Amino acid sequence: MDNPKTQVKRVLIVGARSSPLSRAQVREVEQELQLHYPEICFSPVWTSSPGDRDRTTSLRSLGATDFFTRDLDHMLLKGDIRIAIHSAKDLPAPLPKGLIPVAITQGVDSRDSLVFRGSGIPHKGTIALSSVRREEALRAIDPSFRFIDLRGTIAERISLLERGEVDGVVIAEAALIRLKLTHLSRKILDIPTPPLQGKLAILAREGDEEMQKLFNTIRSLA
Repeated sequence: MDNPKTQVKRVLIVGARSSPLSRAQVREVEQELQLHYPEICFSPVWTSSPGDRDRTTSLRSLGATDFFTRDLDHMLLKGDIRIAIHSAKDLPAPLPKGLIPVAITQGVDSRDSLVFRGSGIPHKGTIALSSVRREEALRAIDPSFRFIDLRGTIAERISLLERGEVDGVVIAEAALIRLKLTHLSRKILDIPTPPLQGKLAILAREGDEEMQKLFNTIRSLA
């Protein structure tokens, strides 16, 4: 007779970007899903996106493009993966034909943080960031700040600060939470952020009713 404590694991092939932050996001979704379906485990397929390979294009004026989702969405449409997990704020508008969001997670803190060394940003300090929105908000806080474009992984962004190349770096608080970096000196900013910042999006193919039912347990479309 089978041991009642023994469960047959069900493997779900999941696509996501290969960055440390994306890996943490995949673990977050898996753990949340396992609260309802403990027998399910993810088999991740890691890949890159145009945004990972192109380190020179500024993010300031991209808008809702597929810069960070294109390769995964192609894999999903081809059937190479069952679902794709993205930062919800990176979703293109509109989504590629044939794909639907089966869940937008509740997520974590949606605010931005200004990470710095020591006790704060000096007068006329240089701040690295990745959006016009963030620059305008910080310029209103202190017009003396100087700004440079920011690209790369969270670790690469923080390394600019550690090497003294900048005085501050603006990073989503959700990224710091997920990467366990909340020990860093920072100020959480009271500025507008994108509506879906901090949330995760799970995409599936249209007509995949099984995935829709499965992820209905964790979905929030707020």
